[in-house]
Amino acid sequence: MAEREDDMVLAPVPSCDAYSDDPQVWDLIIVGAGVAGAALAYAQAKDGRRVLLIDRDLSQPDRIVGELLQPGGYLMLKRLGLADAVNEIDSQKVYGYAMFKNGVSACVKYPMEGYSADVAGRSFHHGRFVQRMRHACQNVPAITMRQGFVKRLVNTDGGDWVEGEGQAVSGVCYKAADGTERTARAHLSIVCDGMYSNLRKKLSQPTMNHPSYFVGIILKGATLPFPNHGHVVLAKPSPILFYPISSTEVRCLVDIPGEKLPKDLPSYLRTTVSPEIPEQLRAAFLDAIDGGSQIRTMQNTQLYATPLHCPGALLLGDAFNMRHPLTGGGMTVALSDCKLLCDMLQPLPSFADALATASCTSDFYVKRKPLCATINTLANALYKVFCFTGDAAHEEMRQACFEYLSLGGIYSSGPVSLLSGLNPRPSLLVMHFFMVAMYGVGRLMLPRPTLKGLWMAILLLLGAVRIIVPIIWAEGVTAVFLPMLASKPKVMQRVASSAQL
Repeated sequence: MAEREDDMVLAPVPSCDAYSDDPQVWDLIIVGAGVAGAALAYAQAKDGRRVLLIDRDLSQPDRIVGELLQPGGYLMLKRLGLADAVNEIDSQKVYGYAMFKNGVSACVKYPMEGYSADVAGRSFHHGRFVQRMRHACQNVPAITMRQGFVKRLVNTDGGDWVEGEGQAVSGVCYKAADGTERTARAHLSIVCDGMYSNLRKKLSQPTMNHPSYFVGIILKGATLPFPNHGHVVLAKPSPILFYPISSTEVRCLVDIPGEKLPKDLPSYLRTTVSPEIPEQLRAAFLDAIDGGSQIRTMQNTQLYATPLHCPGALLLGDAFNMRHPLTGGGMTVALSDCKLLCDMLQPLPSFADALATASCTSDFYVKRKPLCATINTLANALYKVFCFTGDAAHEEMRQACFEYLSLGGIYSSGPVSLLSGLNPRPSLLVMHFFMVAMYGVGRLMLPRPTLKGLWMAILLLLGAVRIIVPIIWAEGVTAVFLPMLASKPKVMQRVASSAQL
C-alpha cells in the first residue's frame, strides 16, 4: 500500500452495523460518501428524511484532485449548511489566479463585490475536507453511515433491477463490512459513487474520454509568487498548476497529454517540465523531486452521459459527469447539483410514490445544464487552448488568451466570474471565448494588415470554432442555451403508480 501524502489523518467514521435498527424502507439510500454523497445526505436529513449513506471505505480518502473549491462551490456548501467543513483542516483562502507564460506573469482576482467576507475559494487536502463532511453527517441522527460495497440495484420484487423491464428501483444490494451480502430497500436511491462508478452504465449511456494525466507533487515550505492564489503556467506541452493546500504545502499538478505516461517520470519532470516552471518555484520543484516527495498520478477524464431516468433512482456527481480538472470546477458542479436536487425534492412529503417522485425530479437533468455546461465547457475549452501544439495559429490563440485576461476590467472579471462558479452563464462564456479570438485577430492586423496576418487570423478563428463547437455540441445546444425547450429524460411509464413500497 502506498504511503499517504497527508500526515493529518482525521478519525474514521465508524460503520453503523446495527442492522436490527434499520427501518424496513429508508426514505433515501445514497451510494457514495464523497463530496456529493455526504452533502446530499446531510441536506436531506435536515429536511427530515431517513438516510442510509453507504461507502466502500469510511476512512480518510487520499487523492490528488478535488483540492480547490471555487467561490461558487463554497456558496453552495454554505447553502447546504456545511460551511464548517472547510474549518479546522488548515484550508487556505484563494482570491484569484496568477498566470505565467514565457517569463511574463499576470494576476486576476475573483469578482467578490457584494459577497460576505467569508466567500472565497478554498484549497485543502481533499481527504480532510471529505472527512469533515462525513463527521458532520455522523452527528445527524437521521443519517446511518455504513461501510459496504454496493454491487447492484434491486427492483420492487427484490431481484436485480434491469433497465427496460419496467420496474422501479427499490433499493440496493451491497456487500457489508463482515462479508455478508445484504439488501436495503428505499423509496429513492441516489448513485454518486465517484469516477470509478460500477453503477454508471445502469442509469446512463456514458461517453468517456481520457485526454491526459495529472502528476501530483507536494512542495513543502515553498512560497508562491502570489500568495493565496492559484497559479497556472502555460507551459509546453501543457499547463502546470500550483496552489496552496495548507499553510506549509503547495500542490503542483503537471498535466501530461495522452493516454500513457513517460517511462521515466522523474527524468521527464526534471528535463522537460522544470525548465517551464517560473524561476521562483523551480528550485522548490526540483527539491521535491530529488528529496523523495511522492510522485503521484491520476488519469484525467471527460465524461458526458445521457441519463436514463428510472423511477426510484438518480445519478449524481462524478459518476454522472466529469470535465478536465484544470479549472477545479468539479466540486462546484457536484454541490450545485445537490442544492438543486434538494430544492426539487423539498415539496414532496414522501418519496413513496416512485412515479410522483420521478415526475418531480424529471426537470433535474435539464435545470442543471446551464451551470454544469458552462463549467464543463470552460474547463475543456481552456485545456485545449492552453496546450501547446506547435501550430502557429493555435499559438496565436494561446497568446491572445493570456493577453486578454491580463487586460483586467471586464476582460478578466467576466471569464473569472465563469471560472469561479459565481456567474455561470453559457452566453457569457461564448461571448468571451470569441472576444479572445477577435482580440487575437486584432493582434495579427496591427500595426497594419498583411496577407500572412490575414491568413493567420482566418486560421485562428477556424481553430476557435473547432475547439468550442464540438464541446457545446456534446453538452447539447438546446439544453445549454434554451433549457426551457430541451426535452426531459423520459420516465418509464410502465411502472405502475401503485408500485409503492
